[in-house]
Amino acid sequence: MAEKRPNARWFVIALPYLWLAVFFLLPFLIVFKISLSTPTLAQPPYVPSFNSLAEIWEKARQFTIDNYAFLASDSLYYSSYFSSLRIAAISTLLLLLIGYPFAYAMARAPRAIQPMLLMLVILPSWTSFLIRVYAWIGILKPEGLLSAFLIWLGVIDQPLRIMNTETAVFIGIVYAYLPFMVLPLYASLEKLDPTLLEAAADLGCPPWKAFWLITVPLSLPGIIAGSFLVFIPAVGEFVIPDLLGGSDTLMIGKTLWREFFGNRDWPVASAVAVVLLLLLVLPIVVYQHMQARQVEAAR
Repeated sequence: MAEKRPNARWFVIALPYLWLAVFFLLPFLIVFKISLSTPTLAQPPYVPSFNSLAEIWEKARQFTIDNYAFLASDSLYYSSYFSSLRIAAISTLLLLLIGYPFAYAMARAPRAIQPMLLMLVILPSWTSFLIRVYAWIGILKPEGLLSAFLIWLGVIDQPLRIMNTETAVFIGIVYAYLPFMVLPLYASLEKLDPTLLEAAADLGCPPWKAFWLITVPLSLPGIIAGSFLVFIPAVGEFVIPDLLGGSDTLMIGKTLWREFFGNRDWPVASAVAVVLLLLLVLPIVVYQHMQARQVEAAR
């Protein structure tokens, strides 16, 4: 039995890498290959630069980076990237400001009702994502429930103009991704030792200062995890800006959809996807490297 343990340990270590290779690296290489191709009127609508690994070295000189040069020359694409990053960053900040009090209240609630609170956070996700976004159309449109309710209260005289604006996009993203922010935060805050706050209070530390110096640093892993979980998919979001945002709402997900299914320019669309992936993956890799160095230095 002792001789089999190294093999089992190797399998456990290799399994996640095998999963990433099959479901991440291989699709990425296929998309990258298409991005080096040229468009054509055919099915599929591109001419491959190479068809097999054996042809890579033979046709290395035939690779074209014209699609990437085209992205740099057209303001539509880098405007889409910047707009997507800006909307995703603002949405992540809003989610953190809303989700942290939610998670903190859940973590400080009596143990008996915490499972029920968790269920209430997760429950909306049991409904179709598309149906929940469509529901916001009925709420936010000028003749929708929100405007009618505020007019009935006498708060406003005319219907609100929220639909087809970035405000509607922020509302949709915050609503859709709130559980992904709350759950990691709750997991960090629930493990917090309350005696630390009691010790700080005994030493004369005000509650707000104890919260800032003890609670927030100890919940930092949850903040980082929740921010990554909502920021990365929000950058490439397509459904919410397409249904709730207007024609002026520029996001890279809509641009990708237009290139793939409108213009049928798969090479350019693949180049857009590759650049987007690099924009998202490289900062994560750098952050993980910095965290590993900090852990090694602490040892």
